[in-house]
Amino acid sequence: MMTRRILQLLIGLAMYGVSLAMFIRAGLGLDPWDVFHQGLAGRVGLSIGTVVVIVSFLVLLLWIPLRQRPGFGTLANAVLVGVFADVGLALIPEFSHLGGQIGMLAGAVLLNGIASACYIGARFGPGARDGLMTGLARRTGWSVRNFRTGIEAVVLATGWLLGGSVGVGTVVYALAIGPLVQLLLPWFTVPVRVMPAQARSGSAGPGQPAPELSSAEPATVDPAGR
Repeated sequence: MMTRRILQLLIGLAMYGVSLAMFIRAGLGLDPWDVFHQGLAGRVGLSIGTVVVIVSFLVLLLWIPLRQRPGFGTLANAVLVGVFADVGLALIPEFSHLGGQIGMLAGAVLLNGIASACYIGARFGPGARDGLMTGLARRTGWSVRNFRTGIEAVVLATGWLLGGSVGVGTVVYALAIGPLVQLLLPWFTVPVRVMPAQARSGSAGPGQPAPELSSAEPATVDPAGR
């Protein structure tokens, strides 16, 4: 089971990075965080993959006052998505005609949904950005949805002002990725490890707590981001 989880995590993160490259090559707009990454990369003269890695670790610093603890998947996410985004950009050509752009966009959304379900389902911890949102929600009592909306609105506006790509792809991603990941997640979620007492009894009875994840398997509450 551990081998499957690690492979699923690494494959999922690799696919996520490649899907980011596909969004860029489609040229029809990026998701909010990647609008910010692209705009910042253009300003500082670094590759977008490098910027993704740097921003991930800067966001992780914000976990400290929230008392969030990163999992193995959190750290792998922070490094590998950016690396594979640059690999994808080196291998995937640009498209100059609309048909190719639309096809690339559709493929990017689908691959991103599969990638998200893979790495979330591996249960190795949320990505840096999702962890920030869930940590803020836990500490303040506000909803994750409110924090997600507010933070992504800020990074989208900032990225657009920096020159990041906003377009129909931004809207398509916002509308499609949540339902797509929700549909795919049951296929990729590694079964929860049952506590020994519950394993002997078969299942939790009335008034007993439900099976829990081990400390190495924190759940992710938001399926649509990293």
